[in-house]
Amino acid sequence: MRILIVGGGYVGLYTALRLQRKLKPELGRGEVEIVVVSPDPYMTYQPFLPEAAAGSISPRHVVVPLRRVLADCRIVVGEVQTIDHSKRTVTLTTLATEETGGTEQLSYDELVLAPGSVSRTLPVPGLAEHGIGFKNVEEAIGLRNHVLEQLDIASSTRDPAIRDAALTFVFVGGGYAGVEALAELEDMARYASRYYHNVRREDMKWILVEATGRILPEVGEEMGRYTVTELRRRNIDVRLDTRLESCVDRIAVLSDGSRFPTRTVVWTAGVKPHPVLAATDLPLNARGRLRCTPYLTVDGVDHAWGAGDAAAVPDVSTDEPGKETAPNAQHAVRQAKTLGDNLARFLRGQPLQQYSHAYVGSVASLGLHKGVAHVYGRKLKGWPAWFMHRTYHLSRVPTFNRKARVLAEWTLAGLFKREIVSLGSLEHPRAEFELAAGGKPPQNPPGNPKGSS
Repeated sequence: MRILIVGGGYVGLYTALRLQRKLKPELGRGEVEIVVVSPDPYMTYQPFLPEAAAGSISPRHVVVPLRRVLADCRIVVGEVQTIDHSKRTVTLTTLATEETGGTEQLSYDELVLAPGSVSRTLPVPGLAEHGIGFKNVEEAIGLRNHVLEQLDIASSTRDPAIRDAALTFVFVGGGYAGVEALAELEDMARYASRYYHNVRREDMKWILVEATGRILPEVGEEMGRYTVTELRRRNIDVRLDTRLESCVDRIAVLSDGSRFPTRTVVWTAGVKPHPVLAATDLPLNARGRLRCTPYLTVDGVDHAWGAGDAAAVPDVSTDEPGKETAPNAQHAVRQAKTLGDNLARFLRGQPLQQYSHAYVGSVASLGLHKGVAHVYGRKLKGWPAWFMHRTYHLSRVPTFNRKARVLAEWTLAGLFKREIVSLGSLEHPRAEFELAAGGKPPQNPPGNPKGSS
C-alpha cells in the first residue's frame, strides 16, 4: 500500500513523522510505503523567516531537511501538476523530467493533500516587476541582502533622488509576515547605519501599508493598537485603511494620494490556496480550499485526506455554525498529528477521532527585545512578549537538532555584534568566473525587483 503525501510543509512533515511512528511495524514488513512529494527537499519553519532576514538565525537552521527527518519515507523533489483521484494517480514534474520537458505519473492508495498556500497578489501595476515576496527562506535572505545593498547605494551616491529611493522601504500587509519582517529589518538597518559615515537612521523611511483599519488582528484589538503606537514611536509610517495602487517605475502610489520613490516594495498581503487544488477532481469550497470533515477526510470522497492552509476544516471546538479553523501554523501542526493518527486507525480498521483544538492565542516579534502576545487570555508586550515569542517557537521548531542550533545562535547573538554583510553575489555565483573566462557578466533584467546594481 502506498500513502502519497503532497507537500512538505507543516502538515506534510508532521503527518509523515506521525505515520512513521504509528506504522513502524507495517513499514518494517514492507506492507506500507510513504511517499512525500515536495518542491523543496526541506520544510521551512516560517515564523523564523523575519529573524533569518535580520541575521539573528542562520538560513540553514530555519529549514528542516526532509530526507534526514523522514528516514523511513521516500522523498520525491518535484511539483504535482494534476491529481486524478478517480484513478488514484498524480502527474508531476521532477528535476529529471525538467531536463526532457516531460512529466511522470505516480499511483497511490491513500492521498494526503497538503500543498499549503502561495502568496495572494492583486493586479497592482508594476507589482510583478518590482515587488518582493516574503514566503520562503530564499526570499528572506534575498531581502536582507537587498536592504543592506540599499544602504551601500545610498552611502555611495550624491544624487538625492537615488539616495531617497534607496532609503525608502515600503511593506504592504499588516499581518504577521509584514509586521515582523518590517520590524526585524528596520531593527537591523538601524543598527547597520552606524557603520555608514553618511547614512543616519533618520534618513531611512519605513512605511507599512494596510488595507484594513488594524494590524495583527490575531493578537487582539488592544495589542494591535499598541503595535501601531510602538512602530510609530520608532518613526515607522503606519498607513491604515490604505492600499497600494501602483509601483510602476519604482514609485509607490498609495490610495491616500501619497507617492514614494522606492527601490523596495515588499508584498505580504495575504495568501491563497495552492493552485494544484484546482487541478484535482476533489471538492473545493468557494475560497478554493479542500472541503474536509472534522476527521480530516475529504468530504464525500474515500481514501483522501487534507489539513492545513489548503483545507477547510470545520471548527468543532465552538458552537458557531459553519466556522472553520484558521489557516495558521498552530492548527496545521495539530491537525497533522490527528490526520496521521486517523490514517493509521483507518488502515487498521479502528474508529477515527475528530480534530478539536481551541485557539490559544498568538505571539509576534517587533524586533530585538520587543513584541506583543495574547495567549490564554493574557496580554503581554515588550520584553516579556518577545521572550514568550522566542520560547514558544523554539519549542515548536521540529527536531532537537534544530532547537539546539537556534538556541546556540541566539546565545551567540546576545554576546557578539550583529553581522551586517550583504552577500548579494549569491544570486549570480558564476558571474565572476564567466567574466574571467571571456564571457559577459549576467545582466539584471530591466526594473530588477531587487534593485541590484
